[in-house]
Amino acid sequence: MSSSPPAPGPRPALPPPPTAGVSRRGLLRYGMAGAGTALLASGALAGCASPAASSDASALKVWDLFQGGDGILMNDMIKAVSTARDGFAVDRTILDWGPSYYTKLAMSAAGGRASDVAVLHLSRLAGYAPGGLLDAFDLDLLAEFGCAEADFTPAVWKRTQYEGAVYAIPLDVHPFIVFYDQDAADKAGLLDSAGELAPMGSPEALLDAGKALAKATGGSGILFGHVTDTAQCWRQFAAFYAQTGAEFTLPEGGPAEIDVDAAVRVVTFMQRLFDGRTNPNNLDYYGAMAAFLDGRGGMVMLGEWELPALRESGIRLGAAPFPQVFERPAVYTDSHSFVLPHQADPDPARRREAHRYVARMLKQSLTWASAGHIPAYQPVLARPEYAKLRPQSSYADAGKVAVLDPPNWFTGAASNFQNRMCQPLQAALLGNTSAEKAVRQMVREADTLLRQPNPVA
Repeated sequence: MSSSPPAPGPRPALPPPPTAGVSRRGLLRYGMAGAGTALLASGALAGCASPAASSDASALKVWDLFQGGDGILMNDMIKAVSTARDGFAVDRTILDWGPSYYTKLAMSAAGGRASDVAVLHLSRLAGYAPGGLLDAFDLDLLAEFGCAEADFTPAVWKRTQYEGAVYAIPLDVHPFIVFYDQDAADKAGLLDSAGELAPMGSPEALLDAGKALAKATGGSGILFGHVTDTAQCWRQFAAFYAQTGAEFTLPEGGPAEIDVDAAVRVVTFMQRLFDGRTNPNNLDYYGAMAAFLDGRGGMVMLGEWELPALRESGIRLGAAPFPQVFERPAVYTDSHSFVLPHQADPDPARRREAHRYVARMLKQSLTWASAGHIPAYQPVLARPEYAKLRPQSSYADAGKVAVLDPPNWFTGAASNFQNRMCQPLQAALLGNTSAEKAVRQMVREADTLLRQPNPVA
C-alpha cells in the first residue's frame, strides 16, 4: 500500500530517519513467548529493523502490546510511515499483553521514563487520564496533519475525552461479533437477498436461528465459549444489556447504578439461548473455536480478532455485527488507541512528531483492517479497498453502535472488573445459580470495587 501524502506545515528539526526498528527489549519479549515465536518475529520483522533506529536518541519511542500476526501488521505500518520521503525514525518496544502492560505503562509515566507514543485500550482510559498518567492531544496540531474529530464515529470519539480534553486517538474498533458458516446459514434460511445474515430483531428470532442452524449442521446451532474465561460472558452480557436501553454506571464511591430488571431479563435470555441442548452451555473459549472449525456448529460468538484463524479453516465464512434482539442496536467493543504517556517537560519538536506519527499511522489502517479490526479513521473505512475486504466490511457498522465498559479506573480490557462480572454470569449459564442471584452478585462485586481507592488518584 502506498504511503500517505506529506502533511502540510514545516517539519520539526529532527534528523532524517532510517527505517523503523524493533527494540532489543521488544525482541526479547518475543523470545520469552517461545522459540518458535521468536523465530517468527525475527524472520518476519528483520526487514524493518535498523540498529541505527534502535540506538538513535532522536527516534520516536513507541510502546505497544501487539504480538503474533497483529505485531507483524503493526511493523508493516511503521515501516510504511518510516520509509516515506518525510518518514520517521521509530524505536518500537513490544510488551506482553495483559495487566502487566498496563502496570508498566503507568509506572513509566509516573516515573519519567515514558515513551513518546503508546497504545492503550480505550476502555482503560479512565484509569490513566484522571491520574495524570497521560498528556492531552493538541487537536489543532492533529488537524494540521489531516485528522479531526469529524473523522471518527461519535460512539467511539466520546470515550476519548476527560474534562474536555482528548487523551486518546482511536486506531480501530474491535467488536464482539458473530461468525457463521455461510452454507449452514443459507440452508437454515437465515441469509438475506445479498447473502448476508438477515437481522434477528427479537430474542425469539435468535433462539429460532439456533435451532435452524443445529438442524442444518446436524450438530449445534450457536457456539459460545465462556467456561473459566475472564471476559467472554461480560462481552455478551454488556451487548445484550445495552440493547435494552438500560445503563450500567459506576459513580465514584458507589453504589453501582444498574437496571436490575433489565439485567435479569438479559441473563434469563442468555440462559435460554445457551440451553445445553441446541446451543451448548459448557464450552470454554477454545472448545467453541474448535467446534466451529470442525463444522459442529453453524455460528460462533467471538471477537473479530479471531478472523485470521477462522479464515484459514476452509469454511465459507460470513460475519455480522452482534445480533440485535432487544430494543436498540448495540455492539460491545473496545478500541486500540494511541496515547501520549505523561512527560514532565516534553520537547515540543518531539511532541509535534508524535502527533504527525499518529496521523500517519491512522492513514495506514487499511493494513490493520486485514486482520479483522475496523478502522476508526473514517476516511480509510470509506475507501473502495475496504469495501472489498470480506467479511470485514460486513460488520463495519458495529463501530457506529459501539458500547465500551462503564468508565472507572478498575474497568476495561484485562481488568479484574470483567473477571468479577464473568464469574456469576458463568454460574448462571452453567445452571448453578438463577438469573436473579447472578445479577445481585454482579452488583455486589461492582460495589466492592467502587469502595477500593484509586491507586493513582
